[in-house]
Amino acid sequence: MAATQHAVAGDETSLRRARNLRLRQAVHRHKPVTRQGIQERLFTLAFSGLVYPQIWEDPVVDLEALGLKAGERLIAIASGGCNVLSYLASAPVTITAVDLNPAHVALNKLKLAALLHLPDYAAFCRFFAEADAQQNIDAYYAYLHPHLDAATRTYWDSRDRLGRRRIGYFRSNVYRHGLLGGFIGAGHLLARLHGANPRRLLAAKNRAEQLRIFERELAPLFKKRHIRWLLDRPSALFGLGIPPSQFAALKGAEASMADVLEARLKRLACDFDLADNYFAWQAFGRRYASGGSGPLPPYLQRGRFEALRLRAGDVAVVHASLTEHLSRQPAASLDAYVLLDAQDWMTDAQLNALWAEIVRTAKPGARVIFRTAGEETILPGRVPDAILSRFDYDRDACREWTAKDRSSIYGGFHRYVLRG
Repeated sequence: MAATQHAVAGDETSLRRARNLRLRQAVHRHKPVTRQGIQERLFTLAFSGLVYPQIWEDPVVDLEALGLKAGERLIAIASGGCNVLSYLASAPVTITAVDLNPAHVALNKLKLAALLHLPDYAAFCRFFAEADAQQNIDAYYAYLHPHLDAATRTYWDSRDRLGRRRIGYFRSNVYRHGLLGGFIGAGHLLARLHGANPRRLLAAKNRAEQLRIFERELAPLFKKRHIRWLLDRPSALFGLGIPPSQFAALKGAEASMADVLEARLKRLACDFDLADNYFAWQAFGRRYASGGSGPLPPYLQRGRFEALRLRAGDVAVVHASLTEHLSRQPAASLDAYVLLDAQDWMTDAQLNALWAEIVRTAKPGARVIFRTAGEETILPGRVPDAILSRFDYDRDACREWTAKDRSSIYGGFHRYVLRG
């Protein structure tokens, strides 16, 4: 038995090293002795743990663009798992959730186990919507722990770099943890040091009041010289999951990154009603509205729970790169692809390898959706015309979907459809 356990541990170590190598290959563009190389390696270190307790792409926009039908097969980058489960709640489809980050893999598997084994919706909602009760820890050991695979169980039972047991995140508001949770917390601290409080925006009664509070509390921060200097450092945005290679695309032609972030934060704060925008609750309140008093992601809504529980077995979670996993799939076998913003990280060679696998594995009519830091699609001129010419791209429709995206982080939403 000891020899078997040692062999399993060795296999896990080899897999982890291989996944870390792929992450480095995706991010590292410069020599380690250069300033850009140092930034890239710092990002890799930061991104190796939990990044997104909640995914920051709007699933309602995704679903409108995907138009999923019963029985279709979808592959998606997993991230925090919110959108994968929201797709599943909308239609009886089969989903493969793929991610290079072992923390995201563990979070997705925990959510699936919770759907299958927690006693009811109240327990599920308390675990992932409230996410701040000792009852969650008790439920983990009573209902979930026995059903997790060894790697997932080890992840949640072990301690993070600060010595905290990871499952304990669900006793202390999981949305305050992870790289993104820390970034939002740092933003709140910086605002309070300057006499502002982002939480005040959540007291607004309508969008006009949202705008007044934003202009009073938050807009002035982006004019301060030291904050503008700070935000022009690529490492300042690691907490958003933005690697150095994506920084320039996000900044675009603006004089300072502060101007970009102010515009996008204003859109998040003011362009959507707070009663319908759970992204705003996370950004300005660092949690969802408590007691079911505010909006939730589709997968956490009470009316979706029973359908999700019945379909939970239709999701597979895979620890791999998307291109790697696609290379093992049959030709013309997939109906939809969700790439998040991963392509912003990729070199031309990596983009070409990915799209070669997409066009090989896609069925006629397959939809590919993704987001970009900048406004325009990044594919023309980088992916060969022999591939892109097989897809339809509606620029006006994509701009409409971008405007509807309540998360407001990204400059562009894009959909490509393989011609029949």
